[in-house]
Amino acid sequence: MHWTRLVLTGSAVAAVFAMSGCDPKSSPEASPTSPAPVVSSAAAADPAASSAAPVNDADTIKACGEIKKDIKDNASKVASAKKIGPPAGNIAVSAQWAAGSAAVIAHSIGASEPVSKAADAVQKEMMNLSDAYNKSAGAKPSEKKLDAAIKDLNTACAAS
Repeated sequence: MHWTRLVLTGSAVAAVFAMSGCDPKSSPEASPTSPAPVVSSAAAADPAASSAAPVNDADTIKACGEIKKDIKDNASKVASAKKIGPPAGNIAVSAQWAAGSAAVIAHSIGASEPVSKAADAVQKEMMNLSDAYNKSAGAKPSEKKLDAAIKDLNTACAAS
């Protein structure tokens, strides 16, 4: 059972690495043709005022949309896996939670810091559920912490 978990988690991590290289916007290096950010005269006079404004960048908006889709898709796949029933169903549910967590992290690359932190919390709760289903054939872990993390993610996305 631990070997299966290791293989599935390794595959999910490999998918994250593979996907992270696909989006040229995720690169921290600025391209030589990138325009300089526009700074208003008020922001130039008071740099603290500009840092309090919401990020509202295209990468963050894209990440929020993709992560929300990932969460919805993962929920339906977890529900289907639960129908299999223990013990094989729990392995499938565990694997799906791990895959869902990898998708969330992959799509959070390039997002603003608040959205990235919220996505990280969602990912951690998904992995906690994966671990719980992997430990016991009779597992019925609560999803309350995941629901709270998703709510925080939605709040972070709304502020972007």
